[in-house]
Amino acid sequence: MKNFINLKDISSKDLRRILNDAKKRKNKRKKLSTLEVDKDKPLKGKLIIQMYEKQSSRTRLSFHLSIAQLGGSSITIKASELHLGKRGETLADTAKILSTYGDAFMLRTDSDKKIEDFSKNLNIPIINLLSPSSHPCQVLSDVFTVEEIKKKPISKLNICWIGDCNNVLNSLIATSVKFKFNLNVGCPNNYRPPKFVMNWVKKNKRKINIFNDPKKAAKNADVVFSDKVVSLNDKGNIVKKIQDFKNYRINSSLMKVAHPKSIFLHCLPRGNEVSEEVFLGKQSRVWQQALNRVHVQKSILLYSFGKLR
Repeated sequence: MKNFINLKDISSKDLRRILNDAKKRKNKRKKLSTLEVDKDKPLKGKLIIQMYEKQSSRTRLSFHLSIAQLGGSSITIKASELHLGKRGETLADTAKILSTYGDAFMLRTDSDKKIEDFSKNLNIPIINLLSPSSHPCQVLSDVFTVEEIKKKPISKLNICWIGDCNNVLNSLIATSVKFKFNLNVGCPNNYRPPKFVMNWVKKNKRKINIFNDPKKAAKNADVVFSDKVVSLNDKGNIVKKIQDFKNYRINSSLMKVAHPKSIFLHCLPRGNEVSEEVFLGKQSRVWQQALNRVHVQKSILLYSFGKLR
C-alpha cells in the first residue's frame, strides 16, 4: 500500500516506473474500446471511493475510466453527503469506515491538512486528486504527454511555465527536481512560488529560473505550460489579480520566442491567459494532454496497490 499525495515525496525511480507502465498499457489499448477492460484486470474486485469537495471535470471523468479499464469499481461521493464533521463524527471515524468498505480512497479538497489527516487514519491508500499545494496526477500525466510528443526524456528539454504560481506549478517544480529538467517560470514579482517550495528546491541542490518578463521565460522553450489565472483556491481580489497578469497572456507573439517546434499545454479549464489562436493552434496539445490522464492514472492506481510490474 502506497499513498500518492505529493510528487516531492515519491522517488524519481518510482515516478519513472509509473510512466513506463502507462506507456505499455496505452500501447496495448490501441484496439480496445473505451470501456473494454485491460486483459490482466489488475483491479478486479476492488472498490475505489472518490470524494470531491471541489468542482471537477477531467479528474473525475478520467479516473472513472481509469478504474473501469483496470477492472475495478468506483463510487463517487460529496463531502456534504457524509457525516464527516457533523453530529460528532470525526475524521478518524470516517477514515475507519472508508477503510472498511473500500480498497482505496481518493480526495479532491481545499485542505492539505485534511489529506494528511486522512493518510494517518486510513488503512487503505489515499490518492490526492487536487489540494491547495499540489496536483500530482495532473502533472505526472503532463510529463508523460511531453515525452510522448517529443520522443525524448523530459530531462533533455527546456520547460516553461507562464502564469500564476499555483498547485499545478508546485507539482511541476517537484518533477523538475525529480527528473532534473530546466524550468523557467514567468510571473509577476508578487506571485512567485512560495518559500517552502523554493527552499525544498534549494535543499535538493536544484534551481528554478524565475522571470518577470514572460518572453525571457519562454525563450527557446520546448514546452510552454499555463493554467487559469483565477483558480479554485483564489479568495482574494480577483479583479486585481487579472489586471496583474494582463501582460502574461500566451499569444502567438510569445510563442514565437519559444523553440520553433515548441508545444503548448494547459490543464484546463482555460480563461483569458491564452489566446484562441494559440489554444486551438497547431502547437496546442491540450486534448492529447487530457486523454493521457486516463493512462497515467491507471498506473498511479497500480503503484498505490503495489501492482506495478
